[in-house]
Formats: sequence, C-alpha cells, structure tokens
Amino acid sequence: MEGTPPDADLDGVVALVTGASRGVGRGVAHELGAAGATVYVTGRSTAGDRTDGLEGTVEGTADLVTSAGGTGIGIVCDHTDDSAVAALFDRIRDEHGGLDLLVNCAWGGYESYDDTFDDPFWTQPVSRWDRMFDAGVRAAFVASQHAVGPMLDRGSGLLVNVSSGDDGKFRGSVPYDVAKTAVDRMTAGMAHELREHGVAAVVLYPGFTRTERVEAAFEGDGVPEGTESPRYAGRAVAALAADPDVMARSGGVFKTGELAREYGFSDVDGRQPEPFEFDAPRL
Repeated sequence: MEGTPPDADLDGVVALVTGASRGVGRGVAHELGAAGATVYVTGRSTAGDRTDGLEGTVEGTADLVTSAGGTGIGIVCDHTDDSAVAALFDRIRDEHGGLDLLVNCAWGGYESYDDTFDDPFWTQPVSRWDRMFDAGVRAAFVASQHAVGPMLDRGSGLLVNVSSGDDGKFRGSVPYDVAKTAVDRMTAGMAHELREHGVAAVVLYPGFTRTERVEAAFEGDGVPEGTESPRYAGRAVAALAADPDVMARSGGVFKTGELAREYGFSDVDGRQPEPFEFDAPRL
C-alpha cells in the first residue's frame, strides 16, 4: 500500500489494539491489518451502543482490518473492568498463545469533553482525573501486565503506549498533563524491567489527529490544516513492529512525524506532517 513503511511485513504477528473502535486506535489497527497482522481490537462501542454517540465500533474496525489484508477480531471490552480484561487475554492465549504486539490506545479522558477541559485545576471535576487515570494510565498498566507473560517466555515482544507531549512542555490541563506524563514514566520503567528479557516498550506521540471526536468538534468550521490522519500513527506502529532492531528504541518517546522521516512513510494523502509541537511553556 502506498505510503506504508517499506519493510512493514507483519504476516504472522498477533497484535492487540485497545480502544480501537475509533480514533488513533482504529488507524493503528487498520495499518497493522494492511501489513498482514492478526489484530484483536477492543473498545466499548458496539452497534447501537457507542460512547458519546460517535461513529465507530469494534466490529467495524475488525472488518476494516480484514478488508485491509489482515485478520480482524473484534471484542467488546471495558478496560476498567479487570475481569473483562482477564477474560480477553485468556481468549487470546487460547487462540494464539499470546501476543507479539500490544498497543495501548484506550483512553477515557476525552469523554464528556467541553470547554472547561483547560480550566484551572481547582475548578476541574475530579471525575475528569478519574477517567484519565482509570480508563487511561491504569488500563494500559493492566493490559501490559497480562500481555508480557508469553512475551517473556518467547524472549520477544513490543508494547506501544500512546501518549501525548512535547519535551516537557505543559499540556494545557493539569489532569491531562499528569496522566500523559504518568504514561511516559510508566513506559520508561517497563522498558527498564523488560530489557533483559528482550521485550521492548516505547511511547508514541501522535500529532493533532483528525479523529471522529476532533471532526465533530470542528463541524462546520473545518479541521485545521496540517493535521494527521489516524493511519499516520498506525504506520508508525507498523514500522516499529517490523523493525528487527526495535530493542534499541526501548524506553524511548517518539513522535509520529519523527518516525515517518526515519522509516520513510507518509500519511494517507502523501504528505509527511512535521513532528507536532506544543505552543506552551516548558515546565
């Protein structure tokens, strides 16, 4: 497929992309499918019951993976429900023995998004903090715990935690900044403990991405120029998963635009958007 990483052949790779009913997760699953992977996709949105009424379901993403050339398997899963997560990984082990790749995209921090998102921390609802940590940081931690067992047995595997940031710059909201910083630090610790076992863990920073939620927010005004499609991040993950030297990157934080230049892929429109930069102070 034009624009994909030149060496991203993932035939035989078994992946799980959490939070893949829409957004970056959907784009990642799509590109892993285009590279030939078997991709389990999870999320809470299913036909007739979609979070915040937005387009996209796990079944739809699974079909997209299959139509792209991979094998898509959609499973409805709330990643704040530990028993549901355990059942998910039991099924993956029963069907494929475990994972080669886990991409943690599940993120509840944008639910019920409104114009108070960047308000001072003392006026923020505590529920926003809870959603970001329970359905974001904690969800990634629990999924990673389940995923690494078979990886340790094989001595190989890759964890990709999707986050956001720009070299220590403030992300505009205290709960958001702390949650995303936590994902970055968690990944660094995971990489440190996994290194001797041959399992890599990295952070991916997509830029300003044209997700379904973003398009809905800009309806009527048009999404600003220079934004990325969700598949741009997907191509970054496919490139990392296909890189035989990915262990050398373990513990690192990478912007999609940086990886595009290193691995030689473009977005779906043929452009290569620049690495995203926050217009914010460095704290």
